[in-house]
Amino acid sequence: MDRQKSQFNSCDNPNKLEASNGQISISVPMQFKRSSGRRMITFPDGTSCETRPWDTKPTSLQLALARGHHWLALLESGQASSIKAIAKKEGIDNSYVSRMINLTTLAPDIVAAILDDRLPPELTLFALAADPPRLWCEQRKKISFTPI
Repeated sequence: MDRQKSQFNSCDNPNKLEASNGQISISVPMQFKRSSGRRMITFPDGTSCETRPWDTKPTSLQLALARGHHWLALLESGQASSIKAIAKKEGIDNSYVSRMINLTTLAPDIVAAILDDRLPPELTLFALAADPPRLWCEQRKKISFTPI
């Protein structure tokens, strides 16, 4: 097998390297530190992001999103043959499983808002999970969501 040698050059930015094969490497200065047993990313200026407290319980939307991803993984891996099989195993309705799997198609910024608990409290699980539009911009319109 022939290995292709790549030439690297740094144009104007010393933190960005571009290879002759078209790949780009970007250097981001950061450190990993432990705080109360958690790994945290610390930036060069010493700042870091606030972490979620250990004693915070997940919201119903966060749990539903996790269930949806778990059930989708079961389907994709072949561990479950169908939505009906998952529903039967869990002792719940097929439509509930289907709606939770629908959550896996949400726009990344909506998912981030769910995980950060930034969605308005009046937004229901049903509004998010029942037949979400395929296009992310349409999902945002449906729930009147404005990304930060």
